[in-house]
Parts: sequence; structure tokens; C-alpha cells
Amino acid sequence: MDELMDSELALKTWFRMLSNTALIEQELRTLFVREFNVTLPQFDLMAALHHAGGSEKMSALSKWMKVSNGNITGVVDRLERDGLVERQALPEDRRVKIISLTDAGAEVFGRMAQRHKEWISSLLEEIGEGDLEQLHLQLVQLSKTIKRKIL
Repeated sequence: MDELMDSELALKTWFRMLSNTALIEQELRTLFVREFNVTLPQFDLMAALHHAGGSEKMSALSKWMKVSNGNITGVVDRLERDGLVERQALPEDRRVKIISLTDAGAEVFGRMAQRHKEWISSLLEEIGEGDLEQLHLQLVQLSKTIKRKIL
């Protein structure tokens, strides 16, 4: 009986994490479009480029974002049209595309990243700092446990 109750609690916890993630993502989607006229995937791609030092292969970006190269192409097309990224072929293999933040893209991303931080902080502000720290530690432990089981 305890095993059944544990599995019910695990399932309820999983659904609650999914629900909270979906709520936060929906709010971020709305805020990014309203304030910067970019989609959440566009922000994510710019974040990936920023963390990669400003440039990355298209294939690495698709792996990082866990989407197909085709999906990345559409995101890059819009960002390139807006002057936020540029695309270049590798001279030694023209099939390989390198995506880079432009100077304007790096500046805009800096503002977006700051607002992103502020929005997340605002969404979680009613959770006390101690509780938020405890939740963070529990989620870190959860990640370690899951990785140990699946990797």
C-alpha cells in the first residue's frame, strides 16, 4: 500500500511541476512578445548563443534547444531579418552554418536577460527566500537522482 501511495504522490508531484512550468512559460511568452516583439524560442536561441560566447553551429543550437535544424532555421530567419543574428557558412564546409549574435543582438539580449530575471523574480517573490532556497536544493537533488537513474 505504501508503494502505491508513493507512486501517486510522485505522479501528483510530476504533474504539479509540469503545470507550474507551463504557467511560467506562458507568462514569459506574453511578456517577451509585448516588450521585445520576440518569441520565447528566439530568446532561448539568443541565450544559447550568448552562453556559447556569441557564435555556435546551427546543429549545436538545435541539440541545445532539443529541436530540429528545421525549427532552428525558422527562428534564425526572423532574428537575422531583425538584425539580431547573422549566419555564415564555414569556409571548409559550406553546409555547416555558424550563427552569431550581432552587436545589436548582444545589446538587445542583455536587456532581455535582465527583464527575464526580473520577471521570474516577480513571479516567485511571494515564496520566502528560505523556502525558495530549499525548493532549489530539492530540485537540484531531483535532477541528480533522475540523471543517475537514466544515464
